[in-house]
Amino acid sequence: MHLAYPAVLSALLFCTGLYGVLARRNAILVLMSVELMLNAVNLNLVAFDVWLSKAAEETLHSGQALTLFTIAIAAAEIGIGLAIVLAVHRNRGTADIDKLRDTAEGHDLDDRDDSDSEARPAEQAARSGRTGKAEASA
Repeated sequence: MHLAYPAVLSALLFCTGLYGVLARRNAILVLMSVELMLNAVNLNLVAFDVWLSKAAEETLHSGQALTLFTIAIAAAEIGIGLAIVLAVHRNRGTADIDKLRDTAEGHDLDDRDDSDSEARPAEQAARSGRTGKAEASA
């Protein structure tokens, strides 16, 4: 078996996962894309392990052992990731990453109620770009 076949397949899987991470808005699809990237790395590790063991005539399969550790870590990561996504979905009602990012950065402060205008005249003037003197003369 040539090393090029699994290497090319691994590169295609990794690029597909990278596209999924960069282009998707749903958190569950992003987690699935991360898993696809990890599986591409696992395929690469096993392919290089088989190739090196045939070339070196040794029986130590360190690439396959590292793959087993990667699979275990990926399983823990997907379990914790899904728990976080479900908790956020219960609290916020959405799993859309862009909406979650907007609320985390404080963009919802512009939508608050300005009914108590006497309590914050300096803040309202600063938001509209005017100073207190310009309002007094107007």
